[in-house]
Amino acid sequence: MTREPTSQRTVQTLVGAAVVVTALGLAGGALKIPGEAGYGGVGPNFLPWVVAAVLLVCGILIVREARTGGFREMGEPSGAQRAWWPGVVWVSAGLLANAALITTIGFILGCTLCYLLAVQGLRRAQGERPGTRTLLVDLVTGLAISAPVFWLFTKFLAINLPGLTGTGWI
Repeated sequence: MTREPTSQRTVQTLVGAAVVVTALGLAGGALKIPGEAGYGGVGPNFLPWVVAAVLLVCGILIVREARTGGFREMGEPSGAQRAWWPGVVWVSAGLLANAALITTIGFILGCTLCYLLAVQGLRRAQGERPGTRTLLVDLVTGLAISAPVFWLFTKFLAINLPGLTGTGWI
């Protein structure tokens, strides 16, 4: 068993503690969501509680791992020494576009646009210059992720998300 330097173990412990704090914050937010059961027998606070519980377990395991010797068999970090700021701009543009347009173009298209822009930033950070085919694959993938999430929340959990039409399916 190789022991990590103390400074690395401290940073790793702080990462685990940050995950625990995030889980507790999410749990605190879930307390404010009404719990009455909707369609399917679960309420709108079900998913936040599941995510909070999983995050809490992961955070505790990260802290335990860090305190008992550090992250074992961790390879050298990949990528550049510094952040590639144009990639950060692409990802931020996706998040901001989603926030600005979600009530206008609906959840599905807003999240698809967010995914498309974020993936462009990540691809370009790796030196890739996506062509038309890659853009179409990313667009379809974004739709394939956001549409089921929309339907899960609106139809199964009875949570109103902004749609493009009044039917509740798009």
